[in-house]
Amino acid sequence: MTVAIKRVYEVPSPQDGARVLVDRLWPRGLTKEAAALDAWLKDVAPSNELRKWFHSQPPLWSKFREKYLKELASETANQALQQLYEIARKNRRLTLLYAAKDEKNNNAAVLKQLLDGDRKPPTGTGPLRAVSARRARASRPK
Repeated sequence: MTVAIKRVYEVPSPQDGARVLVDRLWPRGLTKEAAALDAWLKDVAPSNELRKWFHSQPPLWSKFREKYLKELASETANQALQQLYEIARKNRRLTLLYAAKDEKNNNAAVLKQLLDGDRKPPTGTGPLRAVSARRARASRPK
């Protein structure tokens, strides 16, 4: 499977494969037809607070990335991330779409790294981990 990232404003191409928008907000001035999406995963995008924080401090890319990975460990974001993994599994090619002007430092780049296996999916001590631990304990023989 090949994962690419692309600005949502660029012309769709047959080589894009499955096209998934990974932004929380709909891109300004773009129609749904022009976007040609297969999915829009709002919950895998950074929170509004984190997005605004990063826009005001672009040089802090590594800090943004760290905070974003922590957000992806939340229950809602992790469910959306699992949907993204499922879409990737079912398609030979996947294009993550974003609206940011910075083509290098954006949330789609972080998600691509996760999908490419450069980093393990986020984990944490949040609700998903607690539920998983509880299930594991319950399934053990007594």
